Amino acid sequence: MLTKESLQFLVDLKTNNNRDWFLDQKKRYEAFKTDYKRFVSDLLDTLKPLDPSLELLEVKNCTFRINRDIRFSKDKTPYKSHLGIWISSGAKGHNRSGYYIHLEKGSSFIAGGLYCPEAEDVKKIRKEIAFFHEDLEAILAEKKFKKEFGDLDRNEKDLLKNPPRGYDKDHPAIDLLKLKSFESSHKIDYDDASKEDFTATICQKLILLKPLNDFINRALTTE
Repeated sequence: MLTKESLQFLVDLKTNNNRDWFLDQKKRYEAFKTDYKRFVSDLLDTLKPLDPSLELLEVKNCTFRINRDIRFSKDKTPYKSHLGIWISSGAKGHNRSGYYIHLEKGSSFIAGGLYCPEAEDVKKIRKEIAFFHEDLEAILAEKKFKKEFGDLDRNEKDLLKNPPRGYDKDHPAIDLLKLKSFESSHKIDYDDASKEDFTATICQKLILLKPLNDFINRALTTE
């Protein structure tokens, strides 16, 4: 769980996203940062026994800097007004599937899988789907997964209009093969993050994504 003070800090930051205000709120930010790291530590303590691939992860591997990279963005606000956590076994230079938590007033969600992978990784995942689509279909059809996450996210911008090169339009998994991103997400309530059972509840939902993560990581690591 996070403190109500941490959640309010993010709400206030969104309204006052400028350097002067931020510097004036240094004590609040330091308290938020401490709370952020403690929350990630609790998540790792809960998830590691359920997913051994996360065993070597440390808090620093899962957190993000609050400063935004504004070099190539039209939005020049300097700070992120959301809290993000990425929990993945991927080492530096090796993309892997994982678990994501996004806390932002009005736009909070949890997710798993691999969002917008690089071209070579997309090819590997499509190859795995082409040969073993029954495995993925069984994962997506699992009762608890279906209840919480429904399906893979299918945004129009992340979906090819035509079959990818090398695949027939009549392939039984053509709808999956057309995907450019392979993740599932579930909306959550921002204010629930301050409830005592939040960490346990979120981890119970996140671990339902493990079979999806395992399928994607199998594709990325199999020669």
